[in-house]
Amino acid sequence: MDRRRFLQTAAGAGLASLAYAQEKKRRVGLIGCGWYGKVDLLRLIQIAPVEVVSLCDVDSKMLSEAADIVASRQASKKRPRMFRDYREMLREKDLDIVEVATPDHWHALPTIAAIESGVDVYCQKPVSVDVAEGQAMLSAARKHNRVVQIGTQRRSTPHLVEARDQIVREGKLGKVAYVEIYSYYGQGPRNVPDSAPPPNLDYEFWTGPAPMRPYCAMTHPRSWRSFMEYGNGTIGDMGVHMLDMTRWMLNLGWPKRVSSSGGILVNKSGKANIADTQVATFDFGDLQITWNHRHWGAPPDPKYVWGATLYGDRGTLKASVFSYDFVPMNGQPVHKDVTYELDKYPEDNTEPQIEKHVAPAIRYHMLDFLAAIDKRSRPVADIEQGHISSACCILGNMAMKLGRTLEWDAAAGRIVGDDEANRMLRRPYRAPWVHPA
Repeated sequence: MDRRRFLQTAAGAGLASLAYAQEKKRRVGLIGCGWYGKVDLLRLIQIAPVEVVSLCDVDSKMLSEAADIVASRQASKKRPRMFRDYREMLREKDLDIVEVATPDHWHALPTIAAIESGVDVYCQKPVSVDVAEGQAMLSAARKHNRVVQIGTQRRSTPHLVEARDQIVREGKLGKVAYVEIYSYYGQGPRNVPDSAPPPNLDYEFWTGPAPMRPYCAMTHPRSWRSFMEYGNGTIGDMGVHMLDMTRWMLNLGWPKRVSSSGGILVNKSGKANIADTQVATFDFGDLQITWNHRHWGAPPDPKYVWGATLYGDRGTLKASVFSYDFVPMNGQPVHKDVTYELDKYPEDNTEPQIEKHVAPAIRYHMLDFLAAIDKRSRPVADIEQGHISSACCILGNMAMKLGRTLEWDAAAGRIVGDDEANRMLRRPYRAPWVHPA
């Protein structure tokens, strides 16, 4: 599919603001060459005349494999330069865009370093693993006037854009006073013995500012999400998407209060230390949003295992990455499935580990990012929006750990009247790494 046809498709999907030609060849670097780093980068190559000149990863095997696939897919067929240390990559001063797709505990430092080097950044979600990191990232982006797009691509998913524009913002739900967001994907207990890291992995650098844990095969790649040392649990991994989508659909800022309960209630024999059960409530005054996740048992609705249900006095909207269903109190229900573009992008059919249903959303999200760079404007998933959604999930975990409701002062960026909770807004860093706050 050529660029003109892609932009016509964008306009037809209600994303007309993105329908303009991208002519400038931008130089791109990727920090973190694992699963979603490659998925994002290859979507960018599909829709814009970019040259991927640098890749960085502390896993030499993963790095080399990423260089091979990028060389096969970009127009120049050149193999990008490879770096182990992101600081060395940024010192070359030859990049326009950097994507940060590391494990979550490594989002803040490379993003801030890239911003300070003068480039625009696409950073995967969640923004950070503590609230102070997110505040520092937002501050750096504003200080250096950099465009920072967060990978919460529900904001660029065609059928969800339609649901927001044609149902929510047309007032078809009426007064929305309650939203359920949820994930019921099963994750049974895993017990993997500790072992020496593989020779291709610099585990010391991989651990970075996080606490040092014994290595096991769950740690790398991808299963690091099972450990609180590296992320924000299921609420910070899956919940951040649905909370961010709901905030975007309903034009919400910060909640007034956050409460939560849960823990490891069923999968007690596994190595993971994230909650397998959690309920969190985000209090927006006359609107309440609750998050529920369970790693066990059956989902309430097998069609919506991960999603959001918006309850209004005139109708109900269920939304997920695969579809939406609008059921009005009076009138005919409306159903819409995800947009696939496999005929237009046949390489999506064979690319390893790609989520085919998400690929179109990533392409539109990248187009929005490029448009914001050209206009020096805020993208749809600007760092501030990503910080709010990420911090809310972190506050949920804090409320669960402390066993009490946290009242949030958005202007001050602090929890009201709770010194113990405020100390938890900034996690300790392992030496020699220094917290950006």
